[in-house]
Amino acid sequence: MRILMTADTVGGVWTYALELARALAPFDVEVVLATRGGRLTPEQRHAARLANVLMYESTFRLEWQPDPWEDLERAGEWLLGLEEHVHPDVIHLNDYACGHLPFRVPALVVGHSCVLSWWEAVKRTPLPPEWLRYRNAVRSGIRGARALAAPSATMLRALEHHYGAVPFARVIYNGRALPGGGAGAGRGEPKEPLILAAGRLWDEAKNVGLLGQVASRLPWPVVVAGESRGADLGGVRLLGRLEADDLLGWMRRAAIYALPARYEPFGLSILEAALSGCALVLGDIPSQRELWGGAAELVPPDDADALAFALNQLARDPERRAGLAAAARRRAARYGPDRMAVAYFELYSELVHSTTRITELFDPCASSSSATH
Repeated sequence: MRILMTADTVGGVWTYALELARALAPFDVEVVLATRGGRLTPEQRHAARLANVLMYESTFRLEWQPDPWEDLERAGEWLLGLEEHVHPDVIHLNDYACGHLPFRVPALVVGHSCVLSWWEAVKRTPLPPEWLRYRNAVRSGIRGARALAAPSATMLRALEHHYGAVPFARVIYNGRALPGGGAGAGRGEPKEPLILAAGRLWDEAKNVGLLGQVASRLPWPVVVAGESRGADLGGVRLLGRLEADDLLGWMRRAAIYALPARYEPFGLSILEAALSGCALVLGDIPSQRELWGGAAELVPPDDADALAFALNQLARDPERRAGLAAAARRRAARYGPDRMAVAYFELYSELVHSTTRITELFDPCASSSSATH
């Protein structure tokens, strides 16, 4: 089976796409990876050198980036041309707007996040008019595809809330495996008295700034990895943007991983921290309750006192900290790449053998002359 898969180069979707491609290899699945959003780094190109991956690069903007509309049109033409060239069995889109294209084979849209659900969780105000075109493009892409998937039930509910219910939809949890199995695989590496966070400091959804507010009240140093764009978090040590291996090195050192996010549909960095043996302190939001409830300390994202209390308690209670880290490692076993690959392979197989498009399900009277897959 051959899958034509899109992946942006500027976020966690890149890590997800490579992890999925690697895990699909035992199923004799070849992944043709079509990149967008920016140029690949040398590290990304090296990581993509997998036996079952063939890569085509572009720098077309994504629908959430500034003024993307001309690029989206060109990207659509490019993807249709790639389909003609590589003859895939399924199109796997990790973005939305191209889902409406007249592909010859079934198209799956995977919704990793979206501006409307981000805005609702972070800004808590009506969506500005300048995002209405984005909303329409996403809705059109979802309805034009054969199926929709999301990495959590929370995210799927958000997509259905903002863009309408979809008849053929699945929740498929993301998966991750670390080189060497991570600290949770019996490596026995000692942890340091260190609180780590990772995320874009300028992204209000990650809410990393809350750690800056409480850093002076904590007994341990706080270090943050990620693009800062000039942000200053006071007593927090800023590491800047780290390559993947360097970030994992910090995770193996840190005893606590803290991310009091306001919005996080899945959170690959959280999963990596759990696999690395960190105790987790996370934002008390629906997605994190779904994924990590009972295996992490959950705190209200806008409550600095609650965050400071949770971090102080864990720093001073090694038994509680060890128990929470062990619970996080056990929970992380649910989110392995093998399980993810099985779920996607089953979905791809269903799509190959299905004949009904989502647009026809929305409108049973749709004209039979419409473009077919």
